[in-house]
Amino acid sequence: MTAPQPVREYEVRARTTDVFGRVMCSARDHHYIIDGPVQNGCPGEEVTPAEAFLSGVAACGVELVEVIARDEGVKLTRIRLTITGTVDRSNQARSDVTVFNSVRLHFTISGTDAARAQGLVDGFRRRCPLYGTVSVAVPDTTVEVSVEP
Repeated sequence: MTAPQPVREYEVRARTTDVFGRVMCSARDHHYIIDGPVQNGCPGEEVTPAEAFLSGVAACGVELVEVIARDEGVKLTRIRLTITGTVDRSNQARSDVTVFNSVRLHFTISGTDAARAQGLVDGFRRRCPLYGTVSVAVPDTTVEVSVEP
């Protein structure tokens, strides 16, 4: 019998700044700026909310593949992940909320074979709450895995 897993809670704060469309965010003791996109009349100079969201999914992907590989005794040499997302507000799957129309993840993993790399990515897909949220909300979510020596 396995011990129950502790509940993980996260808190991030956001507030306006003196620049329209520029937001000061804080997570624990870390502070960072996120800009609204230029299409909304915002600066768009810093990372936008959509880019920050996709960055979270990508970071979770790389970190969890690394953790799962370590736990399974697989010595990887490198993990890269590119994530892209598209939003077409005129062609939404739902009328009550806006979601990404498509999200594509492409993992490139070095130091193992294709089958093991796919297994590691499958573990990420089962474990990452950010990916899980995307995969149930986005009608077109794809994940590709390639390996390099």
